Amino acid sequence: MDLKEKLDQWIGDWFQKADKDKDGRMNFKEVRDLLKMMNVDMAEVRSLQLFKMADKSRSGTLEGDEFVLFYKALTHRDDIHRLFNEFSKDEKKLTLLEFVDFLTCEQLEQIDNVEMFAMDLIARYEPSETARKLHAMTLDGFLMYLCSPDESIFNSKHESRYQDMSQPICHYFISSSHNTYLMEDQLCGHSSVEGYIRALKKGCRCVEVDCWDGPHLEPVVYHGHTLTSKILFKDVISAVNKYAFMVSECPVILSMENHCSIEQQTVMAQHLHNILGDKLVKCTIDGRIPTQFPSPEELKRKVLVKGKRIGLLEDCLNGQGEDHDTGEVTDEDEAAEMDDENIKNEMKRKEKESKQSLAKELSDCVIYCKSVHFNSFKHSRTYYKFYETSSFTEFKARKQIRDSANEFVRHNAWQLTRVYPSGFRTDSSNFSPQEMWNAGCQIVALNFQTAGEEMDLNDGLFSRNAHCGFVLKPLFMRTIESNFDPEHPQDTAGYRPLNLTIQVISAQQLPKVENSKEGSIVDPLVRVEIHGVPMDNVKQETKYIDNNGFNPVWYETLSFIVHVPDLALVRFVVEDYDLTSKNDFVGQYTLPFTMIKEGYRHVHLLSKDGMAIPPSSLFVHTRITEAAGR
Repeated sequence: MDLKEKLDQWIGDWFQKADKDKDGRMNFKEVRDLLKMMNVDMAEVRSLQLFKMADKSRSGTLEGDEFVLFYKALTHRDDIHRLFNEFSKDEKKLTLLEFVDFLTCEQLEQIDNVEMFAMDLIARYEPSETARKLHAMTLDGFLMYLCSPDESIFNSKHESRYQDMSQPICHYFISSSHNTYLMEDQLCGHSSVEGYIRALKKGCRCVEVDCWDGPHLEPVVYHGHTLTSKILFKDVISAVNKYAFMVSECPVILSMENHCSIEQQTVMAQHLHNILGDKLVKCTIDGRIPTQFPSPEELKRKVLVKGKRIGLLEDCLNGQGEDHDTGEVTDEDEAAEMDDENIKNEMKRKEKESKQSLAKELSDCVIYCKSVHFNSFKHSRTYYKFYETSSFTEFKARKQIRDSANEFVRHNAWQLTRVYPSGFRTDSSNFSPQEMWNAGCQIVALNFQTAGEEMDLNDGLFSRNAHCGFVLKPLFMRTIESNFDPEHPQDTAGYRPLNLTIQVISAQQLPKVENSKEGSIVDPLVRVEIHGVPMDNVKQETKYIDNNGFNPVWYETLSFIVHVPDLALVRFVVEDYDLTSKNDFVGQYTLPFTMIKEGYRHVHLLSKDGMAIPPSSLFVHTRITEAAGR
């Protein structure tokens, strides 16, 4: 639907909710109830005034066009009207030249033929045929244009796949899921193939598969040693086969946690081959010994298996190799964060697992992502190949960042690193992925089933490049000679801090707080957060507006210095202020700093689980300039 159709439907939905007796008309009491439902705390005298203005038939009720008239009066935007009058000489219309002036001076549109661009916008958004013929824009058209996706704060040029996809896959951040099979917590939650479907349809490119022996020689997937339910391994692979490339053609990595007997490992290998067929990467791209990772383009519509492997890839390509290997077949290591007693129990379990053999059939499915234990960065450089991948708990990764961040950045320029949540997170909560991205870690695995700030950041990072799940790392993180240190970004070649100024002007039709009391109306405030290197992590917020979730107005300016723009994410959060308890979440929107469009823009808010909640939005004005002294 276009913008007008969406708005018409939204108005119609509110009419249906407010028309309690379903007679197709609304009396004044129903209108008053509707205002509370819509987060409007309006004086009765004012609402009666609007009601009588719209009641053209003098019937004491509103129906059809009368309700639309009432709605238009209710949603009149003083902020847009004020802006319109700044650029309109006669305050009735914007001539073509006045509109061009607005586009170039305020919106900073960098287009070769801005007049043609302006005429196209008028043709698309101006409802008046007379104005269109004059190549002019009325206030209604100006409002429709500013509320459109074209004028979102997110630069629409980056909604398509615009990045270079020919680099080695270690040069990209990769959207990654942890415990993908879980729908709830990791102690007694429900396992389902739906978890894989949801993640893949969100553009996730690395999913986790925890494999255990099941009945009738059929391996199962679940969170071991817990009460979580079980699903069949073959059903997981079937879901991956069906949904892997529905929203993105970039490769999918199966991060295998293998706890199975050699017999059931063989069954796993059979399922991988039989179900995935040619999608499964069974050999190197050209059949030769590789010297670096292939690119997402070369691996398009392919599935990679990440797991343990017998011997070196080179041995296999040379026709050597053994039938099986005895050693650890699992990848995750929780011992570093356990107390003494738990460590002993974990060591016993590991000792038991270490006696398991790795089936050659399953080992042969691992080509570019062989799991190896991490000892040190020096050890990796000396003994490991580029295709050997290490996994870190969040604590272990954080320690490496704290002790040797630059070495971690260099390491991640040639090898893949996976970081996953601590085993103590039994509620399936998440850590902040930003600090791991700051070190160049590619596979930062989050619990996709758990909404919150961490998933907002993940969604924000991967919102660009057509949501394909692969985002090219900044150039200063793609070389093993990099001197970038997230703790001291000033020392990096090309260091260029920027000023970000955001004027928070207004909000429109904010939703009710979940589970709020009947009749309650939000007291909204807006917080703008910068997430990036430690120097950039800062938050600022506006004052709260009392009892107005429908059209609150702030005109407050927030200013930030962003030291590493290429890594920064900007998160807009709207909350319901509460003096006595924690503020309630209302909506949010997160995007990369480099995707911000300057000028007057709408920020289209999302719910806690990342779903659109139209027409809820913020209206802001943004400017990006060189930081002082540069």
